[in-house]
Amino acid sequence: MRIFLALILTALFSMTALSQTSLQVGSAAPVFESTALDGTDYDLNALKGKVVVLTFWSTHCAVCHSEIPKLNQFSERFDEKKVVFLAITMDQGDKVSSYLKTNPFNFHILPNSFGVVLQYADRNDQGNIDMAFPSYFLIDRNGQIEYRANGWDKTGKLDSEINRLLTKQ
Repeated sequence: MRIFLALILTALFSMTALSQTSLQVGSAAPVFESTALDGTDYDLNALKGKVVVLTFWSTHCAVCHSEIPKLNQFSERFDEKKVVFLAITMDQGDKVSSYLKTNPFNFHILPNSFGVVLQYADRNDQGNIDMAFPSYFLIDRNGQIEYRANGWDKTGKLDSEINRLLTKQ
């Protein structure tokens, strides 16, 4: 009986180890380095001192298509010296470039970013990736996650959270 109980407990602990809890508000944002579509290199550590908005999206995402014009208008209200807008996608650069010809997106686009998606994605109980598109992470000047959300029309909340962070010392 003890061996059976030990096996069950081992299996339960193993399943817990494989599953990942979601990144929580207040935790350190996973750092990454990536190259934007325009060739600019971005290092999250180097952006400390600025507020960073991460948007995870895809050219296949219908909700993302409808959100991009709102995000473009939204991002224009902030000073690039204080707030950096990064759009992270797993799509290949050539596919993104083609998409942007008819769907302009004013964020700094980071294509081929599967590794970054893995760092930010939740995991289900089986350890599978669970990432909704679009997803948003707001990172404060110290590299901490201050807000996270996914789905349609989050610009209002992002706006208020960015303004709160910009006035916070």
